[in-house]
Amino acid sequence: MTGESSPPPGAARFAVSLVLAPLVIVSAVFGGWTIVLVQFYGLVISSILDRILGNNNTNPDPETEEAALRGHRLLTMIWLPIQIFFVYFAIAAATRFGHLTGFEAVLLMVAVGIASSEVGIVYAHELIHQKNRLERTIGDALLAMVLFGHFRTKHLLIHHRYVGTPADPVTARYNEGFYAFFPRAVYQGFLAAWKLEAERLRRKGLPASDRSNPFWRYGLWSLGFLVLALLVGGWTGVGLFLIQAFVAVSFLELTNYVEHYGLVRKHLGGGKYEPVRPHHSWNSPREFTNYLLINLQRHSDHHYKPERRFPVLQTYDVSKAPQAPFGYPLLTAVALVPPLWFRLMNPRVRKWRAMYYPEITDWSAYKTATNPVPVSASAFTEGAGEVVG
Repeated sequence: MTGESSPPPGAARFAVSLVLAPLVIVSAVFGGWTIVLVQFYGLVISSILDRILGNNNTNPDPETEEAALRGHRLLTMIWLPIQIFFVYFAIAAATRFGHLTGFEAVLLMVAVGIASSEVGIVYAHELIHQKNRLERTIGDALLAMVLFGHFRTKHLLIHHRYVGTPADPVTARYNEGFYAFFPRAVYQGFLAAWKLEAERLRRKGLPASDRSNPFWRYGLWSLGFLVLALLVGGWTGVGLFLIQAFVAVSFLELTNYVEHYGLVRKHLGGGKYEPVRPHHSWNSPREFTNYLLINLQRHSDHHYKPERRFPVLQTYDVSKAPQAPFGYPLLTAVALVPPLWFRLMNPRVRKWRAMYYPEITDWSAYKTATNPVPVSASAFTEGAGEVVG
């Protein structure tokens, strides 16, 4: 780790993410050029502020008491009613107000999807890791609003355990472009999550259709939000809701793509891999985008110590974890142009290999197709930081 230990930054600094909500409202009310305000803030302004503010290498005290983090917890919990309001306000504006063209309506829902991902899914990611049932429920609702409730199973019980191995659907392989990664990650991730939950029930002597299967919860939450979209905006409203969900999931998988691109855990033989270490995630100490994404870019520590709440996540220097060249928002934009991405990141992956695994001279075994996680009993008892139920 790097930097001296100190109290965590106040919750108000992380509230810069809340700015996206009024920007969506302004876009829905006025249309026109205002529809790009969300994208401009989330990508351009955030990257400029990253450049101005630079890096924050201060590490908060990881033993900070929960009582000192109440404001941070509240920040992640209040977003659900905010997101419900602006999603359906945008649908109403696009279908009932009569001031937006069809093209503007689509662009508006793209902006909504970005906000639902850059804040909603990021907050949900934090919440589903917690032991508090209310926080987990809010996380489930936020994921259901983008029709991706199974992310909880996929992330907690599959991604965290198998990250950096062929068994993790969302570890991007070296030289794999995003447009090849995306459909594979979505399909294999869903299939792996379903198989895992079905196997959990089978071990209890229950069928996959048993009501304790969390896929019932994931599906019913999503169905409820779809019905609400139908009530607000008719079938056009449903279509617009699906657009924002698709955009949000696309940005989620873009983030997954950049977080672990090309980084793998050493195979020890017999199907076993080394433990997860900070150098198995791309770390970024960029100050503003870490506030915007509630320290998601301190991803190395999140995988190393997944039970830590976001305000006390640690950052690492280059000797402990690979450093991303930019904050995640700008990095995801680069990932949308595969030739540019490969030019930027492939040399860094090769440097990472030479630094951490100089003994490995043949990486061909690590280029094989990533398959859905094999279901095994260990997946239910040894998952890193999992919270189920």
